[in-house]
Amino acid sequence: MRAELMRQRQEARREALLDAGIELLGHPEGPAVTLRAVCSAAGLTQRYFYESFADRDAYVGAVFDHVASQAIGVILKAYTYAEGDLNSRAHAVIEAFTEMIVDHPAAGRVLVLAPFIEPALGRAGLARVPEFVDLVADGFDAYAEVDDRRTAAVAAIGALSSLYASYLDGTLTISRDKLVAGCVKSVLDAGRP
Repeated sequence: MRAELMRQRQEARREALLDAGIELLGHPEGPAVTLRAVCSAAGLTQRYFYESFADRDAYVGAVFDHVASQAIGVILKAYTYAEGDLNSRAHAVIEAFTEMIVDHPAAGRVLVLAPFIEPALGRAGLARVPEFVDLVADGFDAYAEVDDRRTAAVAAIGALSSLYASYLDGTLTISRDKLVAGCVKSVLDAGRP
């Protein structure tokens, strides 16, 4: 009983640290991840930081993985419940994904901007790309060849990444509805041979 309570408390502290990391790594002015800032934002001491993470770099990677896993979960859930043709499915998935990263822009910046500006992430962002490619390629059933589906999926992900990054960093100043429409169009254009 005591061991279970200790495990639950440790997990709660880890979640608090990850939540703080999303806000700091996804800060609008760029990553602001220092050990002091993380512990202050989470309301925890350094002792508890090191209970879950070896160092800052491991922590930043864990924050990124946490957000990427959430994004994959959102996409899978939307795709599972979407009905109809590619257009309907693409719209459902894009709407759900947009809700996640635009309504919580810190998470969006962690996912699409931080890999390019946070040295600790290095290739971490690229390491997760195949998972996203597989998700998108599965929906491109109009292509007979697997290689063609994967190529189209990479093209769609590149377009989506650019659209979301530009929207989140303020260089693309359009309405959310236009963002969704543009993203859906990019997916549909890539998904049709």
